[in-house]
Amino acid sequence: RDGKIRKMFNLSKEDDVRQYVVHRQLPEKDGKKARSKAPKIQRLVTPARIQRKRKVLALKKQRTEKNKVQAAEIAKLIAQRLREKRQALLSRRRSSNRTSTSSA
Repeated sequence: RDGKIRKMFNLSKEDDVRQYVVHRQLPEKDGKKARSKAPKIQRLVTPARIQRKRKVLALKKQRTEKNKVQAAEIAKLIAQRLREKRQALLSRRRSSNRTSTSSA
């Protein structure tokens, strides 16, 4: 892991951890140049990871913004329906009051 390598070699955040990894030499093949292999470093912060994190956070922000707008629209619609319902109830009461007082 990135952190363990930093701790082992007492490195700062600016130092490149990849240079301190132990490389294993591979045997030469058909006159080609000698190659070496190194283990994959976990939790290595790369530009791609930073970009991905930025994208995820931006999507999260967009989602919350969209949900806020949607919630406001729904609240507005519910308030309007409640107003209409209340008005219909009042108008029914008024009409029933008129008929009962005029017949009495």
